[in-house]
Amino acid sequence: QVQLVESGGGLVQPGGSLRLSCAASGFTFSDYAMSWVRQAPGKGLERVSDINSGGISTYYADSVKGRFTISRDNAKNTLYLQMNSLKPEDTAVYYCAKPLLNGEYDYWGPGTQVTVSS
Repeated sequence: QVQLVESGGGLVQPGGSLRLSCAASGFTFSDYAMSWVRQAPGKGLERVSDINSGGISTYYADSVKGRFTISRDNAKNTLYLQMNSLKPEDTAVYYCAKPLLNGEYDYWGPGTQVTVSS
């Protein structure tokens, strides 16, 4: 069965960095685009970043452009999100998700909490 498991979240001060990882199993990881989605307290889901199957084409929300970098290692079945210059408004649960062609997602990880606070 498909499993996505995030790690790397935590508490960081404003301006700091974190690297999230998502270990994927149960499907041919290298065949599929992948996404990071977040949900801040009391808010809806926000699509943060996408990467295509080969790792060449990427998308970033305007709110994170220039600060976050998505990448993947298909040999390790792992998705990454490098987050730099973190802001308090980046505080959220971050989910790794497998997108469908219609923009929805068919599989999600349990999420990892990122808290940006002094």
